[in-house]
Amino acid sequence: MTAGHVLFIPGALMIGMFLGFILGTRAARNQFDLQAKRDAEREATRAARAAKRAAASAGGASEGAPEAARADAPAKAAKPG
Repeated sequence: MTAGHVLFIPGALMIGMFLGFILGTRAARNQFDLQAKRDAEREATRAARAAKRAAASAGGASEGAPEAARADAPAKAAKPG
């Protein structure tokens, strides 16, 4: 083993550790930002869904409800034919 290896091998290891730290930090930051964006989108979707449900429940029966559940069902059922 020559004297060059004493400096070259630890130098190469330190450069590799430095580059790995930089690239790992960047990847972790990107992952964190992506997860925060997903969480914000999910929360916005949940809020929109909750608002839609609240509007449907405040407006009475939903459009998909069966006829018997609607307020005007007895009037329709009383008509012959």
